[in-house]
Amino acid sequence: MNLLPHHDGSPLYVSDDAPELGDTVTVRLRVPAGYGPLAAVRTRSNPDHEPQWTDAVHTGSADGWDWWEAPITVRNRRHGYRFVLVHEGGRVEWLNQTGIHTLETLDAEDFAVVAHPAPPAWLHGSVMYQVFPDRFARSTQADQHPTPEWAIAATWDEPVDPVMPGRSQQFYGGDIPGITEHLDHLVALGVDLLYLTPVFPAGSNHRYDAASFDSIDPLLGGDEAYIRLIEEAHARGIRVIGDLTSNHSGDRHEWFQQALGKPGAETESYYYFTDEGNTEYESWLGTPTLPKFNWASEALRERFITGEDSVVAKWLKPPYSIDGWRIDVANMTGRLGDIDLNAEVRSLLRETMLAINPEAILLGESTNDAASDLQGDGWHGAMTYPSFTRPLWGWLSEPTGEPYLNGEGEQLTDPWFFGQPIGGIPRYSAQEFADAVTRFTAGIPWRVRLGNMQPLDTHDTARFATNAAPGALPVAVGLSMTMPGVPVVFAGDEFGLTGTDGEASRTPMPWSRQDEPALAETFTTYRSLVELRRAHPALANGGMRWLHVDDETVVFVRESTEESVLVLATRGGADAELAPGALPGAARAEALFGDATLAVASDGAVMLAADGPAFAAWSLPGVRIPGGRA
Repeated sequence: MNLLPHHDGSPLYVSDDAPELGDTVTVRLRVPAGYGPLAAVRTRSNPDHEPQWTDAVHTGSADGWDWWEAPITVRNRRHGYRFVLVHEGGRVEWLNQTGIHTLETLDAEDFAVVAHPAPPAWLHGSVMYQVFPDRFARSTQADQHPTPEWAIAATWDEPVDPVMPGRSQQFYGGDIPGITEHLDHLVALGVDLLYLTPVFPAGSNHRYDAASFDSIDPLLGGDEAYIRLIEEAHARGIRVIGDLTSNHSGDRHEWFQQALGKPGAETESYYYFTDEGNTEYESWLGTPTLPKFNWASEALRERFITGEDSVVAKWLKPPYSIDGWRIDVANMTGRLGDIDLNAEVRSLLRETMLAINPEAILLGESTNDAASDLQGDGWHGAMTYPSFTRPLWGWLSEPTGEPYLNGEGEQLTDPWFFGQPIGGIPRYSAQEFADAVTRFTAGIPWRVRLGNMQPLDTHDTARFATNAAPGALPVAVGLSMTMPGVPVVFAGDEFGLTGTDGEASRTPMPWSRQDEPALAETFTTYRSLVELRRAHPALANGGMRWLHVDDETVVFVRESTEESVLVLATRGGADAELAPGALPGAARAEALFGDATLAVASDGAVMLAADGPAFAAWSLPGVRIPGGRA
């Protein structure tokens, strides 16, 4: 790749990522020496949808790069800006989050600073571990619980039943004390953020059909078990977040039952009843067990979010003191036809959480393009798939065509791909992987992008290992740990578990087999890569430059003034040359992970080589900025 001007939202380039309205922020542009020559560099903002310009000044050169600085005054809560480079001779180029362009660019893809309250500093440095409580571990206490009336009992070593009703009713009886008993497993893995899918009473194994938000399901151990889990996790340096359904409740929920068939009931306004008798109603994708909330209801807003004893508030306060929420179906919350209250709801959630605990995080589920909802006004980040997970699957999968059963009992051979009926997993090159990442992050402010969950898979997807190409698992895990975003390990991934779709991936943890060589080897790989992430702050908050992309390989660097980390990921093998000046300090590179070769030529060019599949990382000196930090 040719050396190109670069800017991103990291501290290298932005003086303040949490400004107030009216503040002036300094933004820096880094230009390869000899690029141009440039007659001028300017920023173009668009406050109140009216263009505004500032001139940049050249502040000096360091390590083969020229640096320019410009002031921008923050006029809107999301203040977008881009750079315009005016060449001597008249050629004009525009730089935004998708790169360098000769045509004027879209406002939606501008760089952006956000003047809403910033997320807690700990979020971006975290590595998340996701637990599906029914399948993680059974304590001895679990044996004392009778099987609920809705459940189909299963022993721990029994295969997951992929066909309805077992799909949602199969009950393994994992509980919260079982999670507490295995917290040292999380410590050994190195993760520091625990995310539990719902723990409220419900009528299914997944518990997304809550029957109440006021207590913890007794089948999981009840409130006292939850308090002890959080206390024990906190004592180990592990934060805990919950999972809350803001789009719907279950049809067993006390609020819904109070209003079902009872016009004029106190909770009638909480839902979208569509007939005079309150017997018909809107629900999540037409599923009658999941009646949809009506967020036009002020009473619902107070009871769920804004009230002193609201659902959101209760669990953030002592004695529970959870560290935040992941909001289920956040993308559909408050939306129905021509109704769109989503921005109001997410803002209310954020305001309540800030008032109770400014150190709590708020993550929203948005399974597709989430950019319009991820502008910093509500969600600190999202569980979203097209900006990392789906393109990664397209690049690093090699489906075998092994048959499996869907929920209706039909046998399928096309591998599951996020529910998309496109004939299985598309085949991407490394170039297409990188292009997709750029496309789906271009509309998201950098600060918010750093809060996006970055999983290989979750409880709602097949497991990545099911269709991973031979040798690709370390490559995929390495990318999740080193690209901008919050890495996520779904419980069982560290043992190489498989599952053909969202429900089949909810596999009981193989505690009795964890010392088997294959499982232990996978665990060691995960632990080493989690350690890499947590030991190098540049991987959490540093900028990112793509250095080389071809059909088989991506090379990028995460940069800060203190340290840079060079990353190589390849499926078919790497043989890449980086231009002189592309990687200052490469001669002092220290290998951190993987089996790859790095050599530096006399002119400063860098040669990288590896047999594929391979993932490798090196530590380099930090970036020098002229006239200031080194």
